Formats: sequence, C-alpha cells, structure tokens
Amino acid sequence: MAFGRIPANRPPFAARARWRTMGKRLQLLIWKHRMTTPPTTPSTATTDPRKDSLIEYPSRFPIKVMGLKADGFVHAVTEIAHRFDPQFDASTVELRSSSGGNYLGVTITVTATSREQLDDLYRALTSHPMVKVVL
Repeated sequence: MAFGRIPANRPPFAARARWRTMGKRLQLLIWKHRMTTPPTTPSTATTDPRKDSLIEYPSRFPIKVMGLKADGFVHAVTEIAHRFDPQFDASTVELRSSSGGNYLGVTITVTATSREQLDDLYRALTSHPMVKVVL
C-alpha cells in the first residue's frame, strides 16, 4: 500500500465523518426515547400467577424421563413422582427402550396442581444421578 492512498475497503474521510455524526445522532435519539418513554414494569402483586401460565391447574401432565437402562431406574422415577403427586398411579407408566438398548425412556403422568409443584418435580428428577434428560 502506497503512502497517502486510501485503501479500497475504507471510505474517504468526509464519509467517515458523516457516519460518525449519524452515529451520534442515533445515540441521541435513543437516549431521548429512553428518557421520554416510561419504564415497563410488571404489574404489582394483584395479578394471579395462574393466569400467566398456559396450563390450567389441576391437570394431567406427562413427563418423559430418560436414563441408562439399569436396575432400579423405573423405581427411582416412580418414587420421585409419588413424592410430588400422592395420587400418582404407577400403572400408567410407559416404557420405551432406545434402538441400541442402552437407554430407557419412562413417561410418567402426574396430576399437576401448581407451577411450583412441576418446577420442584423437574428439579428432583434432573438432580437424580440415574436421570440423563427430562422433557
């Protein structure tokens, strides 16, 4: 590259100056918008969290749990399900082996009474050492 020559990928100085000015104008517009627009905050405690959910409680809720095919895996999953849903019926459990036979998919259907119950159930299932995936 010769001295004093403008590289092909870089605009001349006047164009760069215009771009800088346009950038400052854009920043000023964004700042004005932020100053004049009231902040959006979630409504106060008057809202019912059940209305925010897409699930109507109580309802039957299927959960798929996958893990290595080992002795005690199904029993461990059903024990956790029964801990969070005393009405859980173990006869509704569906089992499916992987094509290679190394993994087992267990579908449990629990009666969901709240979002907190489902969150706690998911946490308990995912923290179990035999469980690989919970959907």
